[in-house]
Amino acid sequence: MAPAAPASTNIGGVHERARLADRLVARIRRRQARRVTSVGLPLLRLLQLASPTLPVGAYTYSQGLEWVVEGGGIDGEDGVGRWIGDQLEWNLAGFEAPLLASAMRAWRSGDEAALQRLNDDFLASRETAELRAETVQMGYSLRRLLTDLPAFADDPAAVARLGRWDEIAYPIVWGGAAAQWQVAVPDALAAYLWAWLENQVMAAVKCVPLGQSAGQRLLARLGERVPALVAEALELAESGWSNFAPGLAIASSRHETQYTRLFRS
Repeated sequence: MAPAAPASTNIGGVHERARLADRLVARIRRRQARRVTSVGLPLLRLLQLASPTLPVGAYTYSQGLEWVVEGGGIDGEDGVGRWIGDQLEWNLAGFEAPLLASAMRAWRSGDEAALQRLNDDFLASRETAELRAETVQMGYSLRRLLTDLPAFADDPAAVARLGRWDEIAYPIVWGGAAAQWQVAVPDALAAYLWAWLENQVMAAVKCVPLGQSAGQRLLARLGERVPALVAEALELAESGWSNFAPGLAIASSRHETQYTRLFRS
């Protein structure tokens, strides 16, 4: 029978195997972390773009809602839901969302002519001075922010493209950021619609006024429509784009001369 190995030799072998196992586990964890980061970063960037903390001044605009409330056109949770829901379907999903999708594709392909046309079309679609000033101000603010964010500003070509317009509409800048950060187009449209919806509901909470629970019920109910509206927007041909909403245009124009106002539109 062969003599048993010294105890010290056995202990050394155990320690070596433990070190190898630790290194293997660490390597696996690093690989998993890289995979999670590569998948999750576009989502995190999208959450940043859709966040109400994005410093573009969205919370200062009601898009005519304040005047409608003042004039008695809507009152209570159900009335607010109908007004915001109609805008969501006819204005946002019927025009802004498909335009945003086209803007993202143009950013990714470097189609400067398409971006110029989309920007011009969106500015021309603003039917009142307040609505036009809103999109220009928010576009300007987001452009300034992006040029200060390393995740965007590290690409000189993207920064140069943003700087080519004196006036740039908010969806064009927003779409550029989403495209630059590799966000999927359907996800971007859903986030854009949700951010708009959240801002409108919060405006209603302030000016109707509504309670916080009512606001959350509206978000839950109207938010259920977003997936289907995104799907429709992605299928909508440019010849079918429309934001025809005379009631909104009237409300916005009347808001410009409203005596007491909380909001800028």
